[in-house]
Amino acid sequence: MTREYNFNEIVPRRNTRSYKWDSAADADVLPMWVADMDFRTLPAVVEALQKRVAHGIFGYTKVPDAYYEAIIRWFSTRHGWTMEREWITYTIGVVPAVSAIIKAMTRPGDKVIVQTPVYNCFFSSIRNNGCEVLSSPLVRKDDTYVINFEDLEAKASDPKAKVFVLCNPHNPAGRVWTPEELRRMGDICIRHGVFIISDEIHCELVHPGYVYTPFASLGEEYVKHSSTCISPSKAFNIAGLQIANIVTADEEIRKKIDRAININEVCDVNPFGVEALMAAYSEEGSEWLKQLNAYIAGNYQYMKEFCRQYLPQFPVIKLEGTYLAWMDCSVLAMKSEELEEELVSEARLWLNAGTMYGAEGEGFMRWNLACPRKNVEEGLNRFLRFVENKLKMEV
Repeated sequence: MTREYNFNEIVPRRNTRSYKWDSAADADVLPMWVADMDFRTLPAVVEALQKRVAHGIFGYTKVPDAYYEAIIRWFSTRHGWTMEREWITYTIGVVPAVSAIIKAMTRPGDKVIVQTPVYNCFFSSIRNNGCEVLSSPLVRKDDTYVINFEDLEAKASDPKAKVFVLCNPHNPAGRVWTPEELRRMGDICIRHGVFIISDEIHCELVHPGYVYTPFASLGEEYVKHSSTCISPSKAFNIAGLQIANIVTADEEIRKKIDRAININEVCDVNPFGVEALMAAYSEEGSEWLKQLNAYIAGNYQYMKEFCRQYLPQFPVIKLEGTYLAWMDCSVLAMKSEELEEELVSEARLWLNAGTMYGAEGEGFMRWNLACPRKNVEEGLNRFLRFVENKLKMEV
């Protein structure tokens, strides 16, 4: 019999040293900002960690064969992508992974392409390596985003452009890129000698009706000219355990990345991350994700219907993957950062300002829907009251 998981459970997180819940000065602020979930992780992960804790010694960790086998089996079975063990390099997180690959594949002064609006840490990873951000903005089309392939081609043809950081699925635009879109992006980059870093941390968070395609699964040319960053951290809500992997087929590139990881001193992982990954990448983990994705899709549908009825001037971009909803708040004619501050101080609701993700995010706010439905309802009602008060003041 299939086990039913309870995503409606309210798990108190305040005063647990939670970055999400304990960063606000006031206890009545509802946090729907930073990307971690308010759901308990997979029970098998908890059990594996409890067993490891019971041992009582937490020295330096040797990553076992079973770790690599779990990754290979998971991606082969679940996503049709078979990787070799030697392709896998472990590290402490996807952001350090992206940063290390940029260090390995560029020199200071080079340019790195991103598709804005996009995950904010890409910008710091690029600049911290002495490189320049080269934006190829996505194009808003009705309730979704599409790629401007002509602009991407133009940016990739810049002799200083050395790396393209692909976000697959895309945060915060909510796109799950199709194989055709991925091939076209890959072909442009390969044609111009631009190396592809594919951040696929949200790969398990795909809504019913959509299918995630690993970029490197498209064929030999694509895997040769790319590195893929993966982690169970977002999907299983274990970001604090700090575990991630870089998958690189080319041996010489892999050596450069390994050196960069050691230069950045992010080469050692902790025992809990290793145990959690092996427990997560299991048959039980697959069923848990199926139910999780259905629940998050339900939260998104609730938000869409709520906005249709009560907030029709605030369009929500179609969410194909991730749990991060992207709302157009431009009708308020406020700067996104100003809106974030006022929502916290007046509505006691914390969302992310769209400009965190590049200039193209101006007028948008990002909502974290990975929480019990009750919290989604409360957040939307707080937002509605805020908007109603704003409109009254304008009249």
